[in-house]
Amino acid sequence: MSKWISLCTVFVCLAANAQQAPLSERTVTIFTTAENSKERITKTASGKGFSPMEQPKETEVCIFVDPSKTFQKFAGIGGAITDASAETFAKLSKDKQQELLTAYYDLNNGIGYSLARTNINSCDFSSDMYTYVKDNDITLKSFDITHDKQFKIPMIQQAISAAGGQLNLYVSPWSPPAWMKDNNNMLTGGKLLKQYYQSWANYYIKYINALKQEGVPVWGLSVQNEPMATQRWESCIYTAEDEAAFIKTALGPALQKAGMSDKKLIIWDHNRDLMYQRASVTLKDPAVAKYVWGIGFHWYETWTGSDMMFDNLKRTAEAFPTKNLIFTEGCKEKFSMDSIHNWSLGERYGISMINDFNAGTVAWTDWNILLDENGGPNHVGNFCFAPVHAHTKNNELIYTSAYYYIGHFSKFIRPGAQRVIAAANRTNLLTTAFKNPDGTIAVIVMNKGNEALTYNLWMANHAVAVQSPAHSIQTIIL
Repeated sequence: MSKWISLCTVFVCLAANAQQAPLSERTVTIFTTAENSKERITKTASGKGFSPMEQPKETEVCIFVDPSKTFQKFAGIGGAITDASAETFAKLSKDKQQELLTAYYDLNNGIGYSLARTNINSCDFSSDMYTYVKDNDITLKSFDITHDKQFKIPMIQQAISAAGGQLNLYVSPWSPPAWMKDNNNMLTGGKLLKQYYQSWANYYIKYINALKQEGVPVWGLSVQNEPMATQRWESCIYTAEDEAAFIKTALGPALQKAGMSDKKLIIWDHNRDLMYQRASVTLKDPAVAKYVWGIGFHWYETWTGSDMMFDNLKRTAEAFPTKNLIFTEGCKEKFSMDSIHNWSLGERYGISMINDFNAGTVAWTDWNILLDENGGPNHVGNFCFAPVHAHTKNNELIYTSAYYYIGHFSKFIRPGAQRVIAAANRTNLLTTAFKNPDGTIAVIVMNKGNEALTYNLWMANHAVAVQSPAHSIQTIIL
């Protein structure tokens, strides 16, 4: 990681340069990650390269950027610190632990994560099933998070420190305790019984307060992870009407009573396929909508390589412009060590992130930040990929292409940035762009094709030529 140029140095120089300077005087710095090369968020060019270019010809490959057209404000990018991540982290040597923390959370020598998620009660990526209360304890007098103090909370605390003391964390449950559900089981779906609505709402409050006592502030929460999936692991079913009723009668008022109205409440937290229907039903009652900050979504619907139902995001953003879209989970499933260096891992992230941001998404959260050499631990055998894997027997960290693809966004687009127009005139080039609070513009360009391209980065009748390797992603800082 030490080979990377200091991002602060880049931003300070470019921000000073960007203050109303003519395009011909602006510095262009390019960072590249490319297949079949050693380039991994590597500075590959820097200099003053803009020159006049009026109407492009159709034969000229271009990326068009227009900072005068602005859209949503960016809240952050990060990943989930699950039990599995924390247990794997604990098996590493102290120097490897520090390497991982730096790699994810340090802005200069890593990729600057600013967002995190963790699980309330156990999830599939836990080594065991657990809750924080004894059976049938309706008043929650036995509430105790000792389980989390062994691995998960210490890792979250270290992540906050590595991020400079500020890391927006949100929490999500996979299932209430079994005795609160109609199937008396944390696994295989089931529904929250209405007589426990208030106890379950109070459970969130207890958890948020317990984390606060450990020096871990909570930024937000989702109502339920994947509320329409009956899984062989921890799961709980809510229809849109169920979720609305729970928010209106229990969770929303509980947050308000506890002085937690500032916590970002997220509904849905499931795939893009049903998100418009979900939002339209859950948010139709103003008495529900007033508590809701955003609509969370995952990517696990059918993957075809390009069509991941991004139009559903656009329709939802158009219909509910006062609510925020947040990607809450995604990963490549069915782990295989043989595929850990497959370049398509990163390209899937690039395709999703660019399209999600262009559809109006304000924040993006990967699934587990770290898993072991088996894609776990996972108490139901649902082994998956993470951007970084630890070979715990060898005390080794393995960085996949996904880590670098995510880094092209998280390292260069900072919280408070605002999306601006970026458009490509070739289907193999995908692009998005943001204007950072310091005035710099970060343009991400992904070449998903088999051929290298040279394109003109065009802005206000000026352009600079950029070389784009095959199967690459670049961030251009203006």
